[in-house]
Amino acid sequence: MPAGTSNGLAVPEPRLSQLTKIVERVRAGRRVVLTTHVNADADGAGSEAAVAAWLESIGVGVTIINPTPFPESLRFLLHRDGLVVDVDDPAAPALINEACCLLVLDTSEENRVGALNALLDPAKTFVVDHHPPGPAVVGQGGVQDPSAAATGELVYDMISIAGDDWPTASAIAAYVAIVSDTGSFRYSNTTWRTHAIASELLALGVNPEEVFQRLFAVVPPRRILLLREALARLEHDPEQGLAWMVVPKQVSDSIGSTSDDYEGLIEHARSIEGTRVAVLFRETAPGETKISLRSTGPVNVNRVARQFGGGGHVKASGASVKLALDDAVKQVRDAVRKEIELTRRS
Repeated sequence: MPAGTSNGLAVPEPRLSQLTKIVERVRAGRRVVLTTHVNADADGAGSEAAVAAWLESIGVGVTIINPTPFPESLRFLLHRDGLVVDVDDPAAPALINEACCLLVLDTSEENRVGALNALLDPAKTFVVDHHPPGPAVVGQGGVQDPSAAATGELVYDMISIAGDDWPTASAIAAYVAIVSDTGSFRYSNTTWRTHAIASELLALGVNPEEVFQRLFAVVPPRRILLLREALARLEHDPEQGLAWMVVPKQVSDSIGSTSDDYEGLIEHARSIEGTRVAVLFRETAPGETKISLRSTGPVNVNRVARQFGGGGHVKASGASVKLALDDAVKQVRDAVRKEIELTRRS
């Protein structure tokens, strides 16, 4: 059996040695704090839930403290109540200070952990992430492996290296993380190993139909209303292959939309035939705009996001900017057009 696995599915190097060190560190402690990036998605939240269920199954205490609220739509992944503590809870600083290890999942960048960055002790902070490293990385070690389809894949490797029995809750949460970040195994980051891991997780008790129902089949009415409003503001430049949607705060507030409701919204713009890049502009406050970028081809939207203080993947990135909505639309749209043209000439 290959080193670092409990089931024969080898963990790639150098990922194996780095993850082994993290496994040894968290297993040796009494309490671990887990966190992820602002506005956690299913990969970040699913990875947290998977690690939490595993650690508590082996007697290690766990608390999840995120820079923004844990997504309501993903709370079904948590194996018990009381696992999540809000960052503004008076108990949060003490819990972070008392933890033997702080594990940052699905990001490595200081600006992506928000207010938590000031509370993280670099000496005991470790990263497990599948994004390319940014200019300012939290902690002093860990795994940053963009070859992984999702952080959920790295979490799968961690628990496999540990060799402990898999809690069903961990298997479900890791599966959700992988399904989400691969677009249900449709995106180019999906590999043979992704499918092999999914097979192993199914064997551990994951019901794919139940996961589908939870993630995709049932949505609150406000999400459909948000889609209607976003599509009403959809614009398309067929010559350059650029599509964008704009959601003013007034519209979002009138619907009662939450951050969860925006999940997958940009895919409607990306699906337009001939689209190279899709952008979603969401006004979050007066003078503040959240930007999501998606690429369907070789255009590197991560380069665009980094121009505005953001980051992510080559084909999926984002940023939050201190710009009025109209200014954000103009500046980001111009930057995307330049990137599209640069890609055409290369």
